[in-house]
Amino acid sequence: MFEVKGDGRERPWPHRNTPAAIRARRRALEALPGWRPEDRRIVPDEAANPGALAATQEAFTAQMVLPVAVVGPLHLEVGVYRADEEGELEELDRRRERLLLPLGHTEGGLSASVQRGILAANRDGGIRTYMVADGMTRDSMYEFETVGEALRAARWTVEHARDMAAWLGAADHLGGRLPEGRAGRPVISRHARLVGVRPHVIGSMLHVLFTFVTGEAAGPNMITRNTFALNEGYVLPRWREELGLVPRRTILEANMGGDKKPSHLYHLEGGHGKTVLAEAALSHATLRHILRVEAGDILALADAGLHGAHESGMQSFAFTPASVVAALFVVTGQDLGMVGTSSMAHITARRIEPGTLPSDVDPEDAAASRPYRTGGVHLSLKLSGVEVGTVGGGTVLPCAQTYLRLLGCVGEGSAYRLAQIVAAAAMALEISAGASMASPGSREFFRAHWSRGGVRGHAGGGER
Repeated sequence: MFEVKGDGRERPWPHRNTPAAIRARRRALEALPGWRPEDRRIVPDEAANPGALAATQEAFTAQMVLPVAVVGPLHLEVGVYRADEEGELEELDRRRERLLLPLGHTEGGLSASVQRGILAANRDGGIRTYMVADGMTRDSMYEFETVGEALRAARWTVEHARDMAAWLGAADHLGGRLPEGRAGRPVISRHARLVGVRPHVIGSMLHVLFTFVTGEAAGPNMITRNTFALNEGYVLPRWREELGLVPRRTILEANMGGDKKPSHLYHLEGGHGKTVLAEAALSHATLRHILRVEAGDILALADAGLHGAHESGMQSFAFTPASVVAALFVVTGQDLGMVGTSSMAHITARRIEPGTLPSDVDPEDAAASRPYRTGGVHLSLKLSGVEVGTVGGGTVLPCAQTYLRLLGCVGEGSAYRLAQIVAAAAMALEISAGASMASPGSREFFRAHWSRGGVRGHAGGGER
């Protein structure tokens, strides 16, 4: 199957994205026993030049097509935000829009469910979203000989937090480079600003959580580079000079940073990714006529689900946000490894008594005020670690750029906008899927899976 040298040894697998290497990998695919002539569709001739696809990963060989649904329009009130020098978010404006949502997936029933949730939310004023916090974290670990040494180093990091941020921000003394930078490429990214330093001592190990804001990029590569530079160029030399301390071992990321692994710390406090809140209020009429449930059904599901989540040890509590998070990540070129952390969620439900109009609901807006005039339920959804960006990574792909542009996620503040769109879409799905499960005997949930879950099978001869 693979080329073999004269001495019987296999040739190294060609991993570079040169035209010759791509052709070699494609020949290897075509030599597999399961290959059919029609499978050439995954390696079209026009993709022989790596181009944008090859720029997003190593060993680029082929491509695939994924169906994209478009649902909506969603009535959305979204905030416009920016991060100040300390990393705190400032709300600049709020805007009401009608938004079409592209969803890339093969999950039968998902698009229909999101559409139903949109219909229900729109009838009562739509969905509102808010940014709460932003930050990407790296957890560097320094192992010392004793607890005392670790504590001395921990105190030092707290005292020098601002100095570290200033050192990274200037970086002129390094020219933005360290010896490990390849081909003169800058190691330090000026787009990733250090805004937080938190030490945690575990035995003789010091874990330091470095928190960065990364602009419109998701930022994991930026913060890795900056943390490495900070350790090598500032922290370790200063410890040696000022404290006489040299760690036995240093690890750049020691598993407390929350990268691609859902954790209770970041579910509770936020801090790795963007923390977003979405809310919707649904009137009794909407619950009955569109979702086919009563307010009591929704509240009973919330109560039972909370107990079930607690008893099983879940670190977040919501119905099914990952499905729509993944569907939006696919079409906007996000890192799919971040779906898990971006889906950490907590939903709340409470009864609305008639006549309790909140101060931020316009009494002249008949739709938005209906649940408060006539009664219903209020729903809120918190996503604690939405890891999204609108530049870099898979966002360079032509289709991703198109969908980002159509969503209005271009330019300054666009990553905050995308995070809010993800939260709004998740809320729409929670409304519909939750109501299906809350229906008597959960029969609406069953019917949705019975009628739509096997749609994909009919065309391909699969499950019926």
